[in-house]
Amino acid sequence: MQRRTSRRAGNPALDFLLSRIDYERTSAVPYDQRDFRLDRMRQLLDRLGNPQDALRIVHIAGTKGKGSTAATIASILQAAGLRTGLYSSPHLDRVEERLRIDRAICPADELIELVHRVRPAVVAMDAEPTLDPRSSNRPTYFEIITALALLRFAEHRVDAAVLEVGLGGRLDSTNVCQPLVSVITSISFDHTQQLGNTLAAIAAEKAGIIKFGTPLVSGVLDSEPRGVIAGAARQHQCRLTQLGTDFDFTYRPPRNLESAPVHGQMDFSYRVPGAEHELENLELNLPGAHQAANAAVGVATIAELRRQGWDISDAAVRQGLAQVCWPARIEVLSRHPTVVLDAAHNVASIEALVRVLEESFSVPARLLVFATTRDKDVRGMLRVLLPKFDEVIFTRYWNNPRAMPPAELDALACEISPIRRHSCADAATAWKLASQLATPSHLICITGSFFIAAEMRAALRETAESAVDRRGTPAG
Repeated sequence: MQRRTSRRAGNPALDFLLSRIDYERTSAVPYDQRDFRLDRMRQLLDRLGNPQDALRIVHIAGTKGKGSTAATIASILQAAGLRTGLYSSPHLDRVEERLRIDRAICPADELIELVHRVRPAVVAMDAEPTLDPRSSNRPTYFEIITALALLRFAEHRVDAAVLEVGLGGRLDSTNVCQPLVSVITSISFDHTQQLGNTLAAIAAEKAGIIKFGTPLVSGVLDSEPRGVIAGAARQHQCRLTQLGTDFDFTYRPPRNLESAPVHGQMDFSYRVPGAEHELENLELNLPGAHQAANAAVGVATIAELRRQGWDISDAAVRQGLAQVCWPARIEVLSRHPTVVLDAAHNVASIEALVRVLEESFSVPARLLVFATTRDKDVRGMLRVLLPKFDEVIFTRYWNNPRAMPPAELDALACEISPIRRHSCADAATAWKLASQLATPSHLICITGSFFIAAEMRAALRETAESAVDRRGTPAG
């Protein structure tokens, strides 16, 4: 099973990176202090000179929306003229995407050089014995990538570094940082085998990023996890800014996105005493009320940075929201037919996707392409999706062993809906069938996992490149 990390195949530095345990692509994801060890991450960073200590950091956790919120905050900071690093995961095509500075991905040669420099510290840790035979001192793939990002941001002397948590929060590799502000975007059911099967338990894991005295911005609205987060903030003596209490928003969705790209609009109000302000008619490049909520959390985070003395204008906020680009989040890849790609992978994010399809697209004929992971609430996702489509193509991705086989998806769908069903063995075959079934007036929606989004994006790109090759290069 090949993992796409860089187009430079066979490079020793990248081969070394790919040889590490990667919990994003294992058959089971453990989540305990034997496998997710912050002391191991701290030791690695200490051997590298603790680059995180030179950075001014915004640290972001949450069940959904943390990537979009991170991208939004980074976009606003960049619009304010600040050199901004953005660390996110997973990547769609190349690992270099995870280490962005001012929206630009890390050049492949620079990544290779960084790996060469980090490798001696990793090899030294590999050789050290551990007191607990059940645990390992070998840094993982995610730990090494996190270290690479922090090292790169420090050496480029970014003005701000925005770090997205990978999984959970309490034990995540990014949780070794001391941020200027912590952010928790939302709490819903996902990764329940690792984080717990109640919203309170999941919230407690996310609240593990809270640091003593560090301001916290929260977009959590449900009372159970909201109470957990508020309690953790009190315990850590943090200034807490909450959606629905200290800031709020109203959203006006775009219409007819199948015809042309149109921005939604948001009004934002900030009610913190002494810092009250309102911003009206903010244009949002990412569609959906859930993205408006993410944007509001992002703007509230910017307001917190302003309280700390950062010079970020309202104009920068407007520009950042209008220009933020975050692939595979209700991304319109083409029109006639309209192809929408979204990385929704739990019931809450699927519900958000369906709302956007209903309010912002007026295409009546709809075809679903779906693949997902075994450990998700697959039945719940299909119950939301299937009634909204005329037919479905089930497929699977091949870069993760937790992918659910199409035959199992088909059997489950048969219990839920009489929808017309098809099954394909891989993303390329699924896209070929979708192209045959759809007319120019169709909407094709591809969703269910970040991994199928990545593989389908690649399949569409290869199809487009093949079409250009057949036509020949236009004379220039």
